[in-house]
Amino acid sequence: MRLGLFGGTFDPIHYGHLILAEQCREQIRLDRVRFVPAGDPPHKRGRVRTPARQRAEMIEMAIAGHEPFELATLEIDRTGPSYTVDTLEQLGRDDPECELFFLIGSDSLADLSTWREPKRIAELATLVVVTRPDAPLPDFSDLVPLLGTAGVETVKRHVVEMPLIGISSTDLRRRVHQGRSIRYLLPRAVECYIKEKKLYRASS
Repeated sequence: MRLGLFGGTFDPIHYGHLILAEQCREQIRLDRVRFVPAGDPPHKRGRVRTPARQRAEMIEMAIAGHEPFELATLEIDRTGPSYTVDTLEQLGRDDPECELFFLIGSDSLADLSTWREPKRIAELATLVVVTRPDAPLPDFSDLVPLLGTAGVETVKRHVVEMPLIGISSTDLRRRVHQGRSIRYLLPRAVECYIKEKKLYRASS
């Protein structure tokens, strides 16, 4: 099985996330895309305000009815910081026959060298770098200091272009905080959940 791994805080999940996942699924023929909400992301420690279980519930609502999309809670089930390399290692152990594809934005590619064991990440999964029509092609030369020129040339990778979607979780949280509309920016079920749970309000 060709399995795409899509990690993030998803605070909250929105249509930009879903479109990215679907474009990757279609363009590189993935059998499944697994959404993996981070429990304690090391690069955002102390900045994630919504409990992991609630973020996972919003993902479940957002992907309901689309069979190729799945939720995986392995990072929020673990204690301590959520490291991508640990997640890939665990998935590889759980299903050795599964071919792993790691979905990453082109902006995050430049930061990959600062992640825990980036070389091992590149060994465990094919990198699927998502870019936008208005952005330059991903620059894999940023990985040369880490992997060497020969190493970068052998990294398994795909580049996926997705439509320009100007939606961000940060803006959605700000909108809710300011009492502004988030209609049509994320699935209706997620919008209703945010309202019901009083997420992102000034007092939450």
